[in-house]
Amino acid sequence: MCAKNSFLASLGVEIHASGHRRWPTEVKALVVADTLEPGATVNAVADRYGVQPNQLSAWRRLAKQGKLVLPSVTTDEPVFAPLVVCDPAPAPSSYERLPAEEQIRIVIGEVRLELAADTPAVRLAEIVRALGAVPC
Repeated sequence: MCAKNSFLASLGVEIHASGHRRWPTEVKALVVADTLEPGATVNAVADRYGVQPNQLSAWRRLAKQGKLVLPSVTTDEPVFAPLVVCDPAPAPSSYERLPAEEQIRIVIGEVRLELAADTPAVRLAEIVRALGAVPC
C-alpha cells in the first residue's frame, strides 16, 4: 500500500482492490475545509488527498448548499465583528404609564415587569432568562 493510500486509510477512507474509494462525509468535509485556508487552491488540495479536482469542486458545492457540514474552525486568533454605534432610542419617562392594552406584563414570583407592547421577543426572552425563569 502506498503512502497516500495509508494516509487516506488512516482518515477512514475505504480503499477497494479495484482502486475505488469510499469517502466518509467527515473526511469530505475536512478536505473541503482545507480548500478554504488562505492561499489554498482546489487543485493543490485535490492532489494532496489524491482526489480529482472536479470531485472536490462537487463536494464544495454540497457544502455551499448546506448538504455537507464543515468542521468548526478553531483558532487562537481573536475573531472580530463590525461595531455599529448609533444613538440610543429615547426612553419613556419612568413616570409615564402606558395604557394596559399597550403593555406586556411579566410576573415571576414577587418580580413584576411592565414593558411596552412593541418590545422585541428576543429582548423578552433575555429578560425572562436573566430572572431565572425558563421561557415557554
